[in-house]
Amino acid sequence: MKTLLITGYTAFDLGIFDEKDIKISIIKKALKMRLEAYLDNGLNWVIFTGSLGFEYWALQVSKELQKNYDFFIASIFPFETHGKNWNQANQAKLQEFKNVDYVKYAYESYENPSQFRQYNDFLLENSEGALVLYDEENETKLRYITNKMQKTPNYNMDWIRFEDLQEICEDMNNM
Repeated sequence: MKTLLITGYTAFDLGIFDEKDIKISIIKKALKMRLEAYLDNGLNWVIFTGSLGFEYWALQVSKELQKNYDFFIASIFPFETHGKNWNQANQAKLQEFKNVDYVKYAYESYENPSQFRQYNDFLLENSEGALVLYDEENETKLRYITNKMQKTPNYNMDWIRFEDLQEICEDMNNM
């Protein structure tokens, strides 16, 4: 796989409201292990949509991995106005999404709900697979894109589940 979309729960969805929360280090460890495996097998591009939470932590891990691996990072935002009303701390995170190898906006601004479907279609057409932190039993708006991924022929989905994070947590406690 050459191009990987990364998406998952927001910090709010996960109940993480402090950047020092231990759950973030567990999520980052899971991300690092998965991304290194992809990079060792020829991954060239990692794509983000600019969501805070899982994607932001994956962005941090990806930027760290760029020091040792040769690959590119892209942020493809749904709208040019994405994040414009965020607070100052989140604006700084948004800037990190903009400080990557490639930045693009699907639309100038929101006009109608069909833009989200078209945006999701574009993301899937321009990636070969996805790394997703999501559990169908804890549905959020992510269900739209994950359902589309599952219905797309030859689209590779790699799930990080809560059970995976629990295993990493147990491993960390046994060290």
